[in-house]
Amino acid sequence: MAVLGSLIQVFNSSNMRYCINCCIHLLSNDLHRQCFRCRGPNHNNQKCPVCKGENKIPLYTDSKQMKLLAVLEVRTDHSESWNGFFCLRKGKLCSLIFGLIIMTLVMASYILTGAKHGLLLIPSPFHYGAFTSNPSLMDNESLSDMKDHYQPSKMNISYVKDYPSIKLIIDTITSKIAFITRQRPDLEELKKEEPHMFSVIPNKFLPNSKNPCWYEEYRGNTTTDPYATNSYALYSKRFRTIFDYLRKVFWNHLYHYKDKHYRLRCLPHFYIIGQPKCGTTDLYDRLRLHPDVRFSAIKEPHWWTRKRFGIIRLRDGFHDRYPVEDYLDLFDLAAHQIQGVLQSEERGKMNDIIIGEASASTMWDNNAWIFFYDNSTEGEPPFLIQDFIHAFQPNAKLIIMLRDPVERLYSDYLYFASANKSVEDFHEKVAESLQLFENCMLDYSLRACVYNNTLNNAMPVRLQVGLYVVYLLDWLTVFDKDQILVLRLEDHASNVKYTMHMVFQFLDLGPLSEKEEALITKSPASNTRRPEDRSLGPMLPTTKAILRDFYRPFNTKLAQVLFDDAFLWKRT
Repeated sequence: MAVLGSLIQVFNSSNMRYCINCCIHLLSNDLHRQCFRCRGPNHNNQKCPVCKGENKIPLYTDSKQMKLLAVLEVRTDHSESWNGFFCLRKGKLCSLIFGLIIMTLVMASYILTGAKHGLLLIPSPFHYGAFTSNPSLMDNESLSDMKDHYQPSKMNISYVKDYPSIKLIIDTITSKIAFITRQRPDLEELKKEEPHMFSVIPNKFLPNSKNPCWYEEYRGNTTTDPYATNSYALYSKRFRTIFDYLRKVFWNHLYHYKDKHYRLRCLPHFYIIGQPKCGTTDLYDRLRLHPDVRFSAIKEPHWWTRKRFGIIRLRDGFHDRYPVEDYLDLFDLAAHQIQGVLQSEERGKMNDIIIGEASASTMWDNNAWIFFYDNSTEGEPPFLIQDFIHAFQPNAKLIIMLRDPVERLYSDYLYFASANKSVEDFHEKVAESLQLFENCMLDYSLRACVYNNTLNNAMPVRLQVGLYVVYLLDWLTVFDKDQILVLRLEDHASNVKYTMHMVFQFLDLGPLSEKEEALITKSPASNTRRPEDRSLGPMLPTTKAILRDFYRPFNTKLAQVLFDDAFLWKRT
C-alpha cells in the first residue's frame, strides 16, 4: 500500500503529462518500448496501440487481473500535449522508477515466500483449499493427539490446509461406489481365449496326490535340453543356477513305460495371492520351512498376471509370451519329490507333499486384459485371472494376507519410490492419485476404474491395490468362501504362532514336532522396512486422515463380507 500511495502522488501531480497506460505496463517490462511512441504533441490516446480506449487500466499480479481503479481513480487527459523531449521531468521520473523498483521487490518477495508456504494466489494444481477440523480425523483422534504421533514442520502446515478440498474429491468418489456382482464367463469362452493352455493342462489329475498332477509324454532324448527355451531361464540370470541343476537330474526323474518317456507335471495346490507389502514374503518364508510344503522354483513367477502376456515390466512394452510349459517347469523340483513317493513301495498311499505359489500380484493385477481381450464390456474386463485358475483347479486353496490399506500404501511408496522420497512428496502423490481416480469414477463404474490399465499406470501411488473388497468379491464369484483364507498382517505380527496354525489347518497339514514348529514360528520376520526408509518417519497426519476417509467405505464392505470388524482397521 505504501508503494501504491507513492504512485497516487505521482499520478495526481498537475505537472505530469504522459501516457498513464505505458507507465503502468512498465510493471511487466521495465524496458517497455511503447513509451517512445507516446512522446510529442501528436500523441492521441484513441490511436495509441497501447492506450486505445483504455480509461480503466488492468494491473496484473501473479497472472491474476485486478482493476487499479479499485484503489485509485485515474483518468487520461486527452487535451494536454507533450512539451519537451522527455515524458517526465527528471525528478518525477526518478520517483516513478524508484516506486516501481520497490513494487518489484515486494512482488518478488511475495512470490518467493508464497510459493514456499502455499500462499500464492494461483495454487499448485494438487493443492486444495484450507483445512478445518474434522471430528472423524484419524478415527476420532484430535489434532493434539496427532501431534503426539508426528510434530509437523512449518512446511507441513500448508498440507494441513489440503483436507477440505480433497475431502470433496473423496465424497464424490464415495457417492459413485456401487458393488455390483460381475457376470462369470462360461468355460467355452475361456477355451476360446486360451486354446493352448487348455490343450496342455488336462481336466483330470492323479488320484493319489493332493496336487493337480499328471504324466506328460516327453519326446526328447538324452542330449535334448528340456529347458533350452524356458523364458524364465533365458531372461533372468538369477534362475539359471536352478535350471542348471534341473538339467542334470532331469533324465533320472522320467518315468519309462513301453519305450516311451513320461515326466510328471504339477500345478500348485494352493496360492498366496496377495497383497503386496502385506507380509506375503514372511508367510512364504515360514511356510516353506514346513516339511510337507514345496514352492515353485521362483517365489513370485507372476505368470498368471504378467508373464503369460509377455509382460516383464509393463512400461517396457511386451515381450514374447511365456507359454504354460515354462510355468510348469518351475514346479519340477517339487514334482520330482512327489514322483519319488508315487513310485515307492507304498504306491497306493496318498502323497502328503503340497505345492504352493506366492505371486502377490495374482489377486489384483489384471492390467493386461485390455490388450488381449475384447473391450465390449463398458471398460470392465470380460475375463479375470481367477476364471482361468478355477477352470483348471476348481478345488484350489487361496491365502490372502492384508493390512491397513493406509499403511500398505505408504509402505508401497517407500519400497518402490527411487528418489526424492519424503512425507511431503507422498502427500502430493496421494492428492494427485485421488484426483485421477475421481475423474475416472465420474464416467465409469468402480470395477472399470479399478481394472483400468491407463489409470493404474498414471497414478503415482497404487491406490487401487488397497481396494481389497473389490478384488475379493470378484474371486468369490468363482471360488467358495471356504476355499479362501484371509489373514491380517497386524495379527500375524503380534502372534505368528496363531496365524501359522490357522494356515496349517486350512491347508490340512499334519502336526509338527515342537522343534519343527519353533523353527517356523520363531524365525525373524522377512522383508521388513529398510533403515533408510524407516528414517523418514510416518506419513503426515493429514495424509493419513485423507487416506482413511478414502478407504473407509471399502473397509466397511470388506468387514461385512468377512463378518469381522477387525478389517475396519479403526485402530492399527
